[in-house]
Amino acid sequence: MWPFKQKMAIETRSSGSGYTAQIMAARESYISGASGIGELTATVQACVTLWESGLALADVSGTDMLTRACMALSARSLALRGEALFLIRETGLIPCTDWDLKTRNSKPTAYRVTVAEAGGGRSETALAAEVLHFRIGCDTATPYLGSAPLGRASLTAGMMQAIESALAEVYQTAPLGSQVVPFPEADETEKERLSRAFRGSRGRVILRESVNVSAAGGPAPQQDWQPRDLTPDLSRSMAGESLGAARDAVSMVFGVLPALANGSTTGPMVREAQRHLAQLVLQPIAMLMAEEATAKLGSDVLIDCVRPMQAFDAGGKARALSTMIQALAIAKESGIEGAALRDALTFIDWAD
Repeated sequence: MWPFKQKMAIETRSSGSGYTAQIMAARESYISGASGIGELTATVQACVTLWESGLALADVSGTDMLTRACMALSARSLALRGEALFLIRETGLIPCTDWDLKTRNSKPTAYRVTVAEAGGGRSETALAAEVLHFRIGCDTATPYLGSAPLGRASLTAGMMQAIESALAEVYQTAPLGSQVVPFPEADETEKERLSRAFRGSRGRVILRESVNVSAAGGPAPQQDWQPRDLTPDLSRSMAGESLGAARDAVSMVFGVLPALANGSTTGPMVREAQRHLAQLVLQPIAMLMAEEATAKLGSDVLIDCVRPMQAFDAGGKARALSTMIQALAIAKESGIEGAALRDALTFIDWAD
């Protein structure tokens, strides 16, 4: 009956969020081509830094778990990955590097997460109520998964990466600043000696004797010793304009107005760019995070990104306060109060 009496070894397999999965993902990226290279550019990192700073400055009320460090980690993960996941524990929120989940009715019910440790990551299973899962850019097909801004604009990011790579190769291999100087017939040793004599002679008067000779069946041209520049002309390739347009598009994907990085921008334009980032980009994300935290932490959580970033509108707020006080004084003198005053405030969108 051998080997059926032998005890069978239990086969163990790695989880989908372990080391094997990371190696397979890296191998897939290597085979399919460069992916995510746009994240390494200065334009993307500048936008990510603005997200980190804006959410780290946010006022969080209703909980002590969402510290500024957690908010900054969430901002970076949301900007580059579209998702951020934290384990809820008594000691605080624990950031997770990778996870897979189980859903029911398109809502997560359980997670298997990987927590980063100094000696290697560890896996842990948790219910949905034990996890804060922030996500942006969700699709109706996968409402439980988020998508990064660059993932939604991969063509623009790919074009920017291709242009920057091409320009890097040009500056690395092209003969920038090189010149060709005609020289009469001579052996290689003489040419090498002459080329070494020119090296490092900036600012000096260099005298060399040259004669017009006849070679290869005809006389040499009279423009003897007239140099020819070998620097490539990149203006006709429109590389600079294309790179600028790609950078502006990537900035807009992150909600940062391109005028903020313009060399000729002015103070009012900078304030408008900051207002746009705070009100129409970061605050909606903060409200989504607040809803998730309220549902999981058991208390009403509010996150405000606009008030801490009010430096962009300090003068406007002062003028608005002065105008509001004058309007209330006039309304009191005119006898407008109670329901009439509330209707007037509602008409101009003033709420609690």
